[in-house]
Amino acid sequence: MTAQETPVPLPAPTPAAPVVLPAGAADVAALEAQEARLVLPRFTHDDAWALGNLLVSLARDRSAPVVIDIRRGAQQMFHCALPGASADNDAWADRKRRTVERFGVSSLLTGTRFRSRGRNFDTDARLDPAEYAAHGGSFPIAVEGAGVIGSVTVSGLPQLDDHALIVEALERFRG
Repeated sequence: MTAQETPVPLPAPTPAAPVVLPAGAADVAALEAQEARLVLPRFTHDDAWALGNLLVSLARDRSAPVVIDIRRGAQQMFHCALPGASADNDAWADRKRRTVERFGVSSLLTGTRFRSRGRNFDTDARLDPAEYAAHGGSFPIAVEGAGVIGSVTVSGLPQLDDHALIVEALERFRG
């Protein structure tokens, strides 16, 4: 079991926090709807800083040992490693981010789509599992009128918690 898979207890989500269901075939539509709802009107350098700091604040409130990475295209706009995170979390973040870049949807949705078809991403995607991971924790940054322009990634918690932390931050960020 890697640091990425080691469970870290989180406080119960706030009432405003979206609930992320266990990964499975029935979740594809819910994850697609979540991504459609979280399209941003714009995404500037200042927005990357604000979103990154919001994620840091949420993670610190939970003592979550995570790495946070925000990219627009090839440019890294924000990166932070909180206490307890390791270089292994950076490697997981890179693998999950590459999956978002490749498929244009969250790493959790990518893996869920494969599982819903009875397939295994690691063996059936025909991609190097050392370079790509379809585990929750990387989410596309989509902008109205432009589509997917980047990604926000969290690594260090169980995959559903990584994904939920990003979704909670994007919900708050959108207002």
